[in-house]
Amino acid sequence: MSLLGRLRRKARYSTDNCRIYAIGDVHGCFPLLVRLLQMIEQDQRARFPLETHVVLLGDYVDRGPQSRDVCELLHAMEGSAYFHCLKGNHEETMLRVLDGNRMALRFWLKYGGEETLQSWGIDPSLIERAYVSEGSQWQLIEEFQAAVPEAMVRWMRALPAFHRHGDYLFAHAGVRPRLKLEEQSDEDLLWIREPFLSSKARHPWRVVHGHSQTDTAEILHNRIGIDTGAYRTGILTAIGIEDDDAWPIEAVTA
Repeated sequence: MSLLGRLRRKARYSTDNCRIYAIGDVHGCFPLLVRLLQMIEQDQRARFPLETHVVLLGDYVDRGPQSRDVCELLHAMEGSAYFHCLKGNHEETMLRVLDGNRMALRFWLKYGGEETLQSWGIDPSLIERAYVSEGSQWQLIEEFQAAVPEAMVRWMRALPAFHRHGDYLFAHAGVRPRLKLEEQSDEDLLWIREPFLSSKARHPWRVVHGHSQTDTAEILHNRIGIDTGAYRTGILTAIGIEDDDAWPIEAVTA
């Protein structure tokens, strides 16, 4: 929409005179993330100048083959006022494993943790033994703790569960409908599906989230979902936002 058109109407949702790009679940798909960041930069340059922010919605690790590369790239952005990395449920589970939680390890291995362990150089044969051997599980945890730098762990622990900008709320999974922001739990912000996904209520904010996979970006009046299953489909999706306007950007595996 032209600047003149924007001035002629009052936006239902405001981004406070900023442009925001949100990126869905990366899940170890490093080349797609690099490509999508390049596409966002190109999109930004093609539009009229505005202060611009990029929000990554969590789930950087697991399932895809390059979780370590993804985390190292995002960790290097720490301290930028314009890049905001949120925590996803997969980061939360990885941290539990790094804390020595063997039950979390067993759960994690079933949901993409194996690929993350291999990206940090853990021997695949040890990972295989850990499926059946308690002793191998403890050994695996110890080797993983030694492989991940403490600075990376501190960065991951400090990732917030949400980011608010104007009338938009960014969270990995969504919100509990009809609760105030201060009443939202981290568990819901990182894990919720229902009743959030089916809610028709207008929340105090338009919620931008990942976590729940759809074939394409889901742009609704009260929420925008952008997890398009990059590790499975080869499509990593971002959404550009200016007030009420939202447009998807897709990086596709060549």
